[in-house]
Amino acid sequence: MSVPSSKKITLILGAELDKLVTLPWTWLTLMGTFILNLVLAAAFTSVGLQGEAGTQSVLDTGLASMGYLQAGFVILGILATCSEYAGGQIRTTLTTMPWRGYQLSIKHFALAAITIPAAFIIAASGVLYTFLRMRDTAVGFEIDTMIKALVGATGFLTFTALLSAAVGALIRRTTPALVVLLGYYYVVSPFSGDFLPAFKKYFPDTAGSYMYLRPSPNEINVLTPMQGAGILMLWTLIIITAAIVFYRKRDA
Repeated sequence: MSVPSSKKITLILGAELDKLVTLPWTWLTLMGTFILNLVLAAAFTSVGLQGEAGTQSVLDTGLASMGYLQAGFVILGILATCSEYAGGQIRTTLTTMPWRGYQLSIKHFALAAITIPAAFIIAASGVLYTFLRMRDTAVGFEIDTMIKALVGATGFLTFTALLSAAVGALIRRTTPALVVLLGYYYVVSPFSGDFLPAFKKYFPDTAGSYMYLRPSPNEINVLTPMQGAGILMLWTLIIITAAIVFYRKRDA
């Protein structure tokens, strides 16, 4: 019996949200990332306080931990798609929801629904902590600048989780997916500037960093936040599309 598309979307979205919120690793990962952010914010703030008063930026210091926080959202994205393969639950999922294209697409929407508020809270907590510690010594900032930076940071972490979920759907195994992505983010990408300096800014993590970072005055040919968001979004959509194509063709 055919099911209307709107009904399919509602059923799948409810099921995918339920799976994510009841997966213990979802909350353990987010809680661990939140604690890590506060620890790093405290460390970066302490270093900033030792500098010359009036030269530190609250936003730059509060968001300095983003390069480390992305690891938590990489793990979150991978677990969202790989966890069902570990115990064979994917067979039950595909039996009850045989619309593979809808199912994987909406899984990413469900992941975004959880990631967006979590990413905002985590990013904002670091900035808030830094502001409370450095408000008397740091350079001032405008509220709209802070909001733009936090929105950019939230978008960056959300796209990172979605891209990681798509890679997880392609690889289907947690450990290999973690090796591939963490190897890219912390080994390949940092050293790529020595070999591909002209193209590094178009890599997903580098382009995404322009969504929240203020470029150095000496940096040339920088991307705007919108350009960085567009490039990261394009990377994410391409990998999600590839994941959906392979997902529909492969056996569970």
